[in-house]
Amino acid sequence: MSFPEHLQHLICNDEPLAPYTWLRIGGPARYFAEPTSREELIDLVQAAHAAEIPIRVLGGGSNLLVRESGFSGLVLSLSAASLGEIRVEETQLTAGGGARLSHVVTMAVGKGLAGMGHLIGIPGTVGGALQGNASAGGSDIGQCTESVELLSLAGEISTRNRDEMQFSYRHSDLGDSIVLSASFQLEAGDPIELTKRMQKLWIVRRSERPRDEPRVITPFIDPDGATASDLIEQAGLKGIRQGAVSLDPLRPKYLVASDGASSDDVLALIDIVRDKVSLQTGIDLQMNLKIW
Repeated sequence: MSFPEHLQHLICNDEPLAPYTWLRIGGPARYFAEPTSREELIDLVQAAHAAEIPIRVLGGGSNLLVRESGFSGLVLSLSAASLGEIRVEETQLTAGGGARLSHVVTMAVGKGLAGMGHLIGIPGTVGGALQGNASAGGSDIGQCTESVELLSLAGEISTRNRDEMQFSYRHSDLGDSIVLSASFQLEAGDPIELTKRMQKLWIVRRSERPRDEPRVITPFIDPDGATASDLIEQAGLKGIRQGAVSLDPLRPKYLVASDGASSDDVLALIDIVRDKVSLQTGIDLQMNLKIW
């Protein structure tokens, strides 16, 4: 397939995807593009749709597993600065879908706006956080979301307001649409106090992460009333290994990949854990992982 001439300079063929993911696993994308503007993003989606090329959006790569066969469509990276702009007007913050969630949180707190500080330490982009309704400390991003501007995979733009969206525990009804931007209604607060609170949370969450292990993900969602770590420990699976991947022996909610790890290793370990936890506790651990 040949993309329209004005887009061809954006397209890379057979781009390796492993470097874009936290696990550093996976094969290439048939087509890969990093649009530098909203207009380029829309044009790329519309061109791929017209050519019946499947589309995937690459966020921070923190909850993504790519198979060695790669992806036979178009992968869009939203890392360009223009797709992650953040604006604050009084108590409303608006961010591009490609904005890092951590940047949005620190911007809000620095401006003395409360309502997002609890999300500090959660990796990924605003778009990904909204798709999965990122939550921490009993609160989620959906609670402060005022509106979301979406781009469908057919290239159609729409805006959904608060009463037109549904957010539940670690889930939203935004579907496969690409988040172009989102507005959040926050509350005025003392920036010094908000910053202190955020810094304490950041220290705690950093301390929970395995040290000196760069290739780490959290493959499971904590179910209501329990934690994945506790359930895994109850099932006697702390430190379990499959090929070149394992669960951290101290913090078993983390999956660690070593040199030579494959997507098959990851999926096999996840299956073992889910089966045994279900057998021991009756709880079906839900995946916090997108698989391409």
